[in-house]
Amino acid sequence: MMRKPAGFERPNARLLADGRRLHLSHGPIDLIIEADGAPAEVTRAYRQAREAFETILHDLVRELPLLRSGNANRPRGTVARRMHEATTPYRPEFITPMAAVAGSVADHVLANLIAGRVLSRAYVNNGGDIALRLNEGVFRVGICDDPVTGAAGGMILVRPDDEIGGVATSGWRGRSHSLGIADAVTVLAPNAAKADAAATMIANKVDLPGSLRIEREPARKLAPDSDLGTRLVTTGVENLTRAEIATALDNGETAATGYLERSLFKAAYLSLAGDRRTLSPASTITQNADHIREEPVCA
Repeated sequence: MMRKPAGFERPNARLLADGRRLHLSHGPIDLIIEADGAPAEVTRAYRQAREAFETILHDLVRELPLLRSGNANRPRGTVARRMHEATTPYRPEFITPMAAVAGSVADHVLANLIAGRVLSRAYVNNGGDIALRLNEGVFRVGICDDPVTGAAGGMILVRPDDEIGGVATSGWRGRSHSLGIADAVTVLAPNAAKADAAATMIANKVDLPGSLRIEREPARKLAPDSDLGTRLVTTGVENLTRAEIATALDNGETAATGYLERSLFKAAYLSLAGDRRTLSPASTITQNADHIREEPVCA
């Protein structure tokens, strides 16, 4: 979900204290970027990322009514088109392009970051939704089981030949509203926009429709500009029985399996109340959280 920032302040760019990572922010968009390569190549890459970032928020705000409506018309902006393309495969189920906004922004900045540059590794982290390019080595990140506690429940291990270019996480405890009750659903896909859309859809399906143990409110009551309109979003989940947890995860896994069979993503990790399900190549996601040193990614 994106709100128009007051005053449309200028985009900000700065190197973080470690001297390696670039921080870009503008209104609700907050990116952490890192590129590995020769110093001159990294400097040029960061300049390209800053230039690409300048107009993203303004361009998106111009098309927000269309992006929030779920209208099938194709938007004009580059990032908006990425959002539209990532979410179109899930129609006629309910979805709007806003389901892929964070991943699409990350993909756009990454594409400009690496254009014409010689880099061994690069990533753009947009609040937990990550676009990455890996030419050598391994990319590791801890999976966030619970955005409230920040607990890590697993490990993502990506290698260059895995054809994974995006990681995204969704759930009712995260930054955006969810129709389901998943604590977290993390998805790996060819790009971050596709991962973002798939994570949103799978998280919506981890659910117990009609259960009195789940508190829900109309989305527009919580956020008047929500693309979810009057649909009920999760605001609280009471203690669930083991059978209820299993049923909710079964629902999510069934939906995820269908999306996986259509090649809409590469791997997924579903978490609810300490129970987990994984749809993944054995070497890509592990549920063993022991000795995870990487900071878990929470959306």
